[in-house]
Amino acid sequence: MKIINIAIIGVGVVGKSVIEILQQNQDIITARTGVKIVPKIGIAKNITNKHVNIPLSTNINDALDDSEIDIIVELMGGIELPYQIAIKALENKKSFVTANKAMLAYHRHELETKAKESYVGFEASVCGGIPIIKALRDGLCANHILSIRGIMNGTSNYILTQMNNNATNFKDALEQAQKLGYAEADPTLDINGSDSAHKLLILASIAYGINAKIDDIIVEGIEDLSLDDIWFATENEYNIKLLGIAKKQENQLELRVHLCMIPRDSMLAKTDGSMNAISVVGDKVGESVYYGAGAGGNETASSVISDIIEIVRSKTSPMLGFVSGFNSLEQNMTLMPKDKISSCYYLRLKVLDKPGVLSHVTNILANHNISIQSFIQRQPKELNDKYALLLFSTHICSEVQIKEAIKELESINEVEQKPFMIRIENI
Repeated sequence: MKIINIAIIGVGVVGKSVIEILQQNQDIITARTGVKIVPKIGIAKNITNKHVNIPLSTNINDALDDSEIDIIVELMGGIELPYQIAIKALENKKSFVTANKAMLAYHRHELETKAKESYVGFEASVCGGIPIIKALRDGLCANHILSIRGIMNGTSNYILTQMNNNATNFKDALEQAQKLGYAEADPTLDINGSDSAHKLLILASIAYGINAKIDDIIVEGIEDLSLDDIWFATENEYNIKLLGIAKKQENQLELRVHLCMIPRDSMLAKTDGSMNAISVVGDKVGESVYYGAGAGGNETASSVISDIIEIVRSKTSPMLGFVSGFNSLEQNMTLMPKDKISSCYYLRLKVLDKPGVLSHVTNILANHNISIQSFIQRQPKELNDKYALLLFSTHICSEVQIKEAIKELESINEVEQKPFMIRIENI
């Protein structure tokens, strides 16, 4: 029986799970592939106390230069070093599998041009155990993708669930997430939207063939959300979620990551805890929703191994699901400038509680052609009689209108702190 040798670079939680699954489920994997897949070596910075049943090394070249290694699996994290490992693996005619969304967010198209004779698998890079990449690249390949909206980060979704369901403030909800292992000691990339943005850029490449960078798109996090915003959302039958959004608008594509108020009866609004969910709308199939664990050792390892099995079955489809040489899957598709995006908006203002302030605020909004849909005034949680909270939702307007209005509102004496804004997606 033919043997396929695997090297795992990065023997952490996911790497150990890949090794264990390949060994423990070898019978069923062999039955489904017709070959024996063997984890031959693991590479790690520190090889003590790894508790895996394969040889270990600290030297990456022990994997890259071994002629018996067929597939390199990169699970180490980072951007530039993993990219260099990928390039060398492909130059050495080895296939390459990664779960590294940050590296792919910056270098996916460069890798696509290099992956001529070897296969690159990256199913585990977006939403862990959810096979969303194969769904877009294979299952929905006959469709023009009209939109993608997704909860792509389990840490932020757990925090928002605690705030929404239990009235837990942001600081306490983050501490809970860290204690449960959903959030790292430094949770910055999870809560500032960057992790979701990396994943959205990968999906946009597959669905639209567009090579956008993170600096080209709106990326906002959840750090400034308050329980007053949660209350307003509840009163208006919304839930608040951090969404990655790709939306086709004629020949332009919106790409953005930010908090959204969405109808509470929608599928995404019902996705709670650390779970992920992605809604995809195709022009022929309509909406399909993909739900599951976005992280975790076994869940992510399952997606890694699905790529290994796809390689073993000799599937040689293009890395991003379309033939290189085309600038875009969608003719003349360009990225919509951030300021041209339009939406409904929610605004929270903390203002001095005195006559004339409300009219001043509404006049500023009117001067920017922003129409108010609903308005509530309430006292802040700290019960300071000097101040009031003004909570607005607007009709549709553009990013540039709302940003200019916020800038003007921030400058007036009656506004106590920087206005807070959330976009409303009536999905």
